[in-house]
Parts: sequence; C-alpha cells; structure tokens
Amino acid sequence: MRTDFDTVRDLVRTAIERPDQKRTVPGAAALLRELGRAGVEIHILSGSPEQLRSRIEQKLRLDGARWASLTLKPNLQNILRLRFRALRGQLGYKLPALLRRRCELGAARDENADLVREVLLGDDAEADAFVYSLYADVCEGKVKPDELVDIMRAGGAYEDTILDAVRFAGYVEKGPVVERILIHLDRQSSPSDFRLYGPRVVPFYNYLQAAFVLHEDGRIPDRAVLRVAQDLVASHNFDGAALGRSYLDLSRRGHVSGRGVPAIAEAYRELTQGRAASASELGAMVQSLEHMLPDLRPPVSRSEMALDYRAMVVAHNPRTRR
Repeated sequence: MRTDFDTVRDLVRTAIERPDQKRTVPGAAALLRELGRAGVEIHILSGSPEQLRSRIEQKLRLDGARWASLTLKPNLQNILRLRFRALRGQLGYKLPALLRRRCELGAARDENADLVREVLLGDDAEADAFVYSLYADVCEGKVKPDELVDIMRAGGAYEDTILDAVRFAGYVEKGPVVERILIHLDRQSSPSDFRLYGPRVVPFYNYLQAAFVLHEDGRIPDRAVLRVAQDLVASHNFDGAALGRSYLDLSRRGHVSGRGVPAIAEAYRELTQGRAASASELGAMVQSLEHMLPDLRPPVSRSEMALDYRAMVVAHNPRTRR
C-alpha cells in the first residue's frame, strides 16, 4: 500500500482517501498474505502518520493481511513539539522502533536455541537500506554505543530518540539476527546504488522477485511463489514470460542460485491439474525459469563489508535531498 507524502497536499490527500482508494503496490498484498500463511510473524513499521491508523488497518484487512503489530509515526506529536526535522527524518524514528520491537520479542531464541532471525522489507523512497543495515549491525554488536550516538546526531535525530536507541541496543542479545534486507525499487533507483551495503541487501523491482528470494531462503513454500505470480498476472496484467526473466535479473545480480526452480515447476504441474486461473501465463513463467536453469551461475560469494555509517549518514535519507 502506498501512503507516500512529500508535501502537505499529499498528506491531506492520503488522509481523506477511503481504504479501497489507496494504491496497492502490485504483488505486495499477495506476498504479505503468503508470509502470514507460512506462519511468519509480521511486524509493520511505517512512516505513515499515526492519524492514518484506522484507514491503514482497514486497507490491510481488505488485502487479507495478518500482522502482529503496526507502528506508525507520531507526526502530530512532532508538530506540537516543533520537531520539524522528525517529519521527514527516518533514522530517529525507525531505528529506536526496530530495537524496541526486538527487545519486546517473547523469546530472542527459537526452539533450537538459535537467535530468532529477521527479514526486513522496505523501499527506496526513504532511508530503509541505511536504517535496516545499521540496525542489523547494532544487533550484531558491530556498532558501539558512542559510535551510534555520533551517527544518529549526524543524521539529524533528536537527543531523546538517540538515548532510546542506545538504551534498547543495550538490551538486545547480540548476534546475526537480520538474515535479509529486501528493498523495493519503488522510485526506480538503480540496484547498483545499494551494492555498498553488501549481499545482505537485495533491491527488487517487483514483489515476485522478493518472493523468489524468500522461497530460496526457505521462508515461503513453492505454491506461495505461484500465488504471488498469479496475482501479478491476473490483477495487474503482468506478462508471465517477463516475470520469468525477473528471476534472471536476480541471478545476474547474485541474489538467487536457481535451486528453488525445480520445486516451483513441480508445484505448477500439480496446481494446473485443477486448471488454475492465469495458468497459461504461469506456464510461460515456469517454462522461462526451466529454460534458463542450465545457464544460471551460482551467486558470487561476497563477504560482508564494514560500513562507514558516519560517512554514509550525511546523504542517507532521499526525502531530505530535495
């Protein structure tokens, strides 16, 4: 769901839209439904203002989504407190919220005594790649408290939000908790813009690409990928062969290996025994995947690099570079 606003006019327009009028990002609702079906606990952290809560919740229900929590930005409080930097700023809002949510987990470890892993999904309209990467490194213990203070101050965060972030970071059990960061290229940024963040960050053009990555990571089952593809074809007029080629794009950028393709193809054959809707386009996608499979190269191993957040923070937020 798009609730972007860069001007007061955008904010007013967004506030008065009915839930059924809000623009849905193609495939986003379908992927959200599939994650819920797969038993993934979904926490939504949005830059939309708290005043839109009821409308956003109505829209999520219309989309058939399930969520464990919905955190929205306290923009009215920011205005009343004359905290105008916070209206567009994301670092001082999202980082403390992420760390607080991590602290509030019922258990930081799963039944196998492993740290509960997270997948973070954002877009290129805000500072998500920067904030999520910083969050991951804070949780892993790579960013020390004094460094975190310097980064957040340089990023325009207010002192109380900095103190919150440092406090919550101190409570987090340290380890590699962020498995993947998926960034939707909503504003058509170049994927190369995100290479500096390393292989953990995966920019994607459409939500089927996100589904491909999550499937290969074992987060969603084979049929979930097909249902996301079916939604794009049936509801948004995507071409099946083009969706297949989107897998090739991910492969060339080193984000998928092809190991999930046979299972997707087998699930398609089982599905089409009952003649699923949009089966012909799904068939074109699966045929494209199987055709390219012998030529797919394994992802190039790229080690995680140490990020210089102090240098990066100056230009981290696209909303402030206008």
